[in-house]
Amino acid sequence: MQCNSCSVAAIKFEIKLEGETNLSALQIVIDHLERREIEVISKGSKLQMDEIGAREFLDFCSDLLDVDQVLFRINQEAWQPLEEMPQVFATEWIDDVIQHERLTCHYQPIVAADESIFAYEMLARFKNEDGSMIYPNEIFPAAKSRGRLYALDRVCRMTAVKYAAALKGEKAFINFIPTSIYSPEFCLRSTISLSEQLGVNPKSLVFEVVETERVDDIDHLKKILTYYREKGFDYALDDVGEGYSTIELLADLKPKYMKLDMQYVQNVAEDVEKQRVAKKFLAKALEIGSIPLAEGIETREDFDWLKQSGYQLFQGYYFGKPAASPLYDQHQEV
Repeated sequence: MQCNSCSVAAIKFEIKLEGETNLSALQIVIDHLERREIEVISKGSKLQMDEIGAREFLDFCSDLLDVDQVLFRINQEAWQPLEEMPQVFATEWIDDVIQHERLTCHYQPIVAADESIFAYEMLARFKNEDGSMIYPNEIFPAAKSRGRLYALDRVCRMTAVKYAAALKGEKAFINFIPTSIYSPEFCLRSTISLSEQLGVNPKSLVFEVVETERVDDIDHLKKILTYYREKGFDYALDDVGEGYSTIELLADLKPKYMKLDMQYVQNVAEDVEKQRVAKKFLAKALEIGSIPLAEGIETREDFDWLKQSGYQLFQGYYFGKPAASPLYDQHQEV
C-alpha cells in the first residue's frame, strides 16, 4: 500500500485567516463556499477544503479579505502566503507526469583512473504528453510547489532501478532526496522489493544523496543511510565541498563514495584555491575510508591533475554525456 505522500492523491488545502478584517468575514466565506456546494471544514480561524474549493476561495476572497493576513498550506506542509497559491494551481501538470510515469533514465559513465567504466549514474529525463522534454529545473520546483517531492522521488528511484537492471550487474548510482523520505522502512520498501524482483544485486546499486549540504536533519539522514546499509546497498554523498567542517560528521555518515562538487573540479588544474579545496576533500575521504570521486570534469588537464593528486573515480562530459544507453561493457572494481 502506498501512502498519500508517495502517490498522487488529491491535495488538501488548509487556510488560516488572521486579523480582525478577515475573522469578521469568516462566516461570509464559509457561506459562499457552501452555496457553491464545496465541502469546507471550519476549525476556529482555519478552513480545510480540496483544490476546487481553494480555487473558488482565491477567486472570491481576493477583494473581500486582507490577503496579507491569509496563509495556506497543503498536505500539512509549511504555511505559505496566499500569493503563492496560484503557483500550486499552475503546476498541476506535474501530477500527470508522475501518475503516468513519463520519464526515462539516461546513463552517464563514471570511470576509473585508467578511464575504464566503473559505473553509471542514472539521470532522470522527463517528458510532456507530446514527447517534448521537461528540464529538471522545471520538474523539481513544480513538485515542491504541489507537495509532490515524495511522489516524484519515488517514481525516479523506481525508474532508475528498472534501468539499472539492464546493466547486468555493473554499478548504478541512483539519486535520492533525503528530505523526501520520512520513514525509510516504509518509503524505501517498494524500491527494495523492485530490486529483488528484477534480480538486481544490492551491491551493484549506490544510492546517492543529492543536495548533501542542504540536509538539516543529520539524524534523519543517518537513519536512512543505516537502513540502506543494512539492506546491502552502498551510498554516496553528492556535491560535497567545504560545508562539512568536521571529519567526525563525515566519519559518522560512513559513505562508501564522496563526490567532490563540480565547482571545485572545473579549472582545478589552474586554480590554486580550487586545488586547496580538492586536496582537503581528498584527505577527508581517505581518512574516513571513502572512495573520492570528482564530478564535472570537462578537460584533460583537470582529469590529469585530479588523477595525479590521488582521486580514484571521475565523471563528466570529458568521458561522456548522459546517453539513452550505456557506452561500454567494461567494468572495473575500485
